[in-house]
Amino acid sequence: MHSPRSLAVGALVLVMALGTACSAGRPPHTAGPGSSAPSPAVPTAVRPPTANAVFDYQLGGAYPPPGKVRAVSRDRTAKPAPGRYNICYVNAFQAQPDDAGSWEDDHPELLLRDEHGDLVIDEDWDEPLLDISTGAKRAALMEIVGPWIDGCAKAGYDAVEPDNLDSYERSDGKLTARHAADFARLLARRAHQRHLAIAQKNTTDLLPQRGRIGFDFAVVEECARYKECTDFATAYANRVFIIEYAQQDFTAACRAWGRKLSLTLSDRDVRPAGTKGSLRRYC
Repeated sequence: MHSPRSLAVGALVLVMALGTACSAGRPPHTAGPGSSAPSPAVPTAVRPPTANAVFDYQLGGAYPPPGKVRAVSRDRTAKPAPGRYNICYVNAFQAQPDDAGSWEDDHPELLLRDEHGDLVIDEDWDEPLLDISTGAKRAALMEIVGPWIDGCAKAGYDAVEPDNLDSYERSDGKLTARHAADFARLLARRAHQRHLAIAQKNTTDLLPQRGRIGFDFAVVEECARYKECTDFATAYANRVFIIEYAQQDFTAACRAWGRKLSLTLSDRDVRPAGTKGSLRRYC
């Protein structure tokens, strides 16, 4: 839904980050589907959100959140909301429609293409998929996406939400879950180095790998509709922000999870409050 470091320096940074990691104040993840491995410790400077915090999904444009809202997700180009837990939205696995031309001009080799050389497109959102199929291409993409994460930290965000983790499902078989997990692990490392928590965005397929990747919580669209809320809640000790787009799904989710999980009903275009068609309700 929107200068390269030397190997020696990179290794030193990773060693330092691992050396300062601890799990104080954060309960271990309960094993999710197909996994019994514990989650890794999170660096002390990383602050995951609290469970069941009222959440406002503001990807369509920033506006002052209602008073009871405690957590907000906004596009990386927007400023954080004062006094809230702020999540920075980054379209990390696909190109925004308005940016497709720039990617084609500046980084054509990093866009996924079919056997005819045509772009592979997420047709629901008209977004070209990024090519994360090799280690070299993932490293090159981090030279672009990594500074976006740095910008989130500099702006004062608490966490980052890399969207379209499940883009491999729309790749016509050219990408795999392994490719997605490997790129997500690079994103998580960068986020933790910048003292940001990082969210898993959708897809239960990668829940068993959440520990290896380094995810700290989840942002999930329509888990009630697809009957995935239990899986995410178990995996992330209820640190899950859920967005539903249909009233009946929202009502069912509130009935089942309203006292444990953060649930928001939104219009599908997540329009800003006060604009025509905007919808926002909370359990």
